[in-house]
Amino acid sequence: LAVGWGSRMDAAWASSLGGCELVQSIMDCTGRWLSSIPGNLRGDTKELFLDDNTIRVLGNASLLLYPQLWHLSLTRNQLELIEPGAFLSSQGLKELSLKDNLLFTNYSLTAAALSALPALRMLDLAGNQLTEDMVSVLVSNLSSLESLCVARNIIMRLDSSVFTNLTQLLELNLEKNYIFEIDNAFEGLQRLQRLNIAYNYLPCLVGFDLTQLRVLNISNNVIEWFLTLESDDLFELEVLDLSHNRLLFFPVLPRQSKLHSLLLQDNRMSFYQRLPNGTSLANVTVQFLIIDGNSTNITTVRLWDDLCHSNLSSLRLLDMSQNQVWGLPDDFLAQMPSLTHLKLNQNCLEAFHLSEEDPLAMLTELDLSQNQLVELGVKVGAGDILPNLQLFNLSTNRLQVLPPGIFTHTRKITTLDLSRNRVDLCPQPGEAKSLPCVDIRGVETLTHLSLAGCGLQGLGGRPFQGTSLMHLDLSDNCQALSGDVGWLQDLVLTLQVLSLRNTNLSSTAVDFSALNSLVRLDLSGNSLAAFPSWLGTLRLHSLDLRDNCLPALPLDVAREPLGRSLRELYLSRNPYNCCTLGWWDALQRAEGLRVPDGREVTCSHGSRLLRPGALPEPVLQSCRWQTADLALLYLVLALPTCLTLLVAFVVIFLMLKEKLLKMVKTRCGVSSPY
Repeated sequence: LAVGWGSRMDAAWASSLGGCELVQSIMDCTGRWLSSIPGNLRGDTKELFLDDNTIRVLGNASLLLYPQLWHLSLTRNQLELIEPGAFLSSQGLKELSLKDNLLFTNYSLTAAALSALPALRMLDLAGNQLTEDMVSVLVSNLSSLESLCVARNIIMRLDSSVFTNLTQLLELNLEKNYIFEIDNAFEGLQRLQRLNIAYNYLPCLVGFDLTQLRVLNISNNVIEWFLTLESDDLFELEVLDLSHNRLLFFPVLPRQSKLHSLLLQDNRMSFYQRLPNGTSLANVTVQFLIIDGNSTNITTVRLWDDLCHSNLSSLRLLDMSQNQVWGLPDDFLAQMPSLTHLKLNQNCLEAFHLSEEDPLAMLTELDLSQNQLVELGVKVGAGDILPNLQLFNLSTNRLQVLPPGIFTHTRKITTLDLSRNRVDLCPQPGEAKSLPCVDIRGVETLTHLSLAGCGLQGLGGRPFQGTSLMHLDLSDNCQALSGDVGWLQDLVLTLQVLSLRNTNLSSTAVDFSALNSLVRLDLSGNSLAAFPSWLGTLRLHSLDLRDNCLPALPLDVAREPLGRSLRELYLSRNPYNCCTLGWWDALQRAEGLRVPDGREVTCSHGSRLLRPGALPEPVLQSCRWQTADLALLYLVLALPTCLTLLVAFVVIFLMLKEKLLKMVKTRCGVSSPY
């Protein structure tokens, strides 16, 4: 009885809240078209969400009934004014979200209201069209703030007056403004740990001295130089994101720091210690002219020395992809013994050498894809190179061969991408192979291998012997399946995913029915004119048959082992016959089967392309005639003709009966005796 009474009371209370939803002490009034804060909510409400409403003014008496409130969200309203006394009854408010409103209109009065919040820890003012002067006024008396977001405003320049008194601030978000200059704006923020200035217009960052900062995101600016203040102090910096800028040189980092993630993706960075023509710039210095007020300083930097003096021993992630790097300085990687992820893809590398001096003992991922590599060098006799490497991406280069025995050092490698290289695989031992080849035989840990677009001319011998491949990509190799397919025997027990896209496969070319462990098969972009019979015996979960020449699928495909196990089937861009769609209806009834591209599947009837599920009635009638039993059709057509001829014969016979009898008697008759 008590439970029933309680549920009825909750329902009655919910209806009295004007559609707001109550969960414990959290009141959600999001998207209720409210123009003011309801006055009939629970008095013990602690969190109140009023997002996506039409509130324009937060009056002095708006929150009087909710003294226990500690979180208030007014995101995406039309808020123009918060009256000075609005928060007098909410002294315990700790988190306030006012983003995407119109607070720029009456910011001074709103600032007076905010100053009455002594316990406020988090304030979100994003998307309010605020200038730096407005922000300065709004936060001037909020010394308790720990997190401030002023993203997506119209801030252009920051100086020391903007964030005065925010001595407790830990996190500051300034992204997506128009900031082009910062002048000692963060000097007083002694506890600041996370700073986000992404998506602005900063041209450089010189004299970086925020030793207490842990995370700095200045991505998506126009920065050409990043220079740390010369100091032996320990910087707490752990993550530095300089991606998507215009860096010309590797950043001059703190000499002592805790940096573990350095993101330099998509810049214009290169190393100039040695130029391609053999010229050395190792001793060349760069001078920076720094103008601070009336004082002018000239800082001389020898980039290579400063690079070497930076302590990168704690660095674990280095992303230098999408730059103009054609070579690395001597001992560059030797400074990073803790490195686990190295991304150098989309650069201009022509060679990459590994030696005992650059052991990279902790490296698990190495991405050298989309370069111009013609050589991958490993020092002969080196026994400790890349011992923990798991993912090795060499795709889209100009490699033809890898160093012999390279995988004897990479004892944990699981994923190897050699796609878009002119490589070939070595056959089984004892077979002649005159051309250079890549030997992966016996690499027991290898589970993922991509050879897409390598121009493979068949896979002779047993190139996968001794591997445990689960994923194999042979796409875009028109001759890969020509010749002997004995290589299949080494994949029978382990292979689960096979991609044969655009391999010139025909219906009877190869039989893959022995691959009992296969769960995903891609046969798209081939020349299949009929559904391969061996497909029906596989227990696939996903099958891709797009871009082939299939006129139909078997009618019993849903009842075969394939149909019972299949969960995902791609069928579009095939010339299906609109008059033989029984298989389509069977697939629609199949339980648990999904056709993600079902809306793109079409069938042809004459010159028309139609969707299988919406065939017009004239087309259906035409198909009935085309698919009818021909013997029955011929019988139906011949029967009226035969009947007509029979009737005509009978009529003629009856009309000429007497004459015919007399003629017969005259010619054949004999007189009978009396």
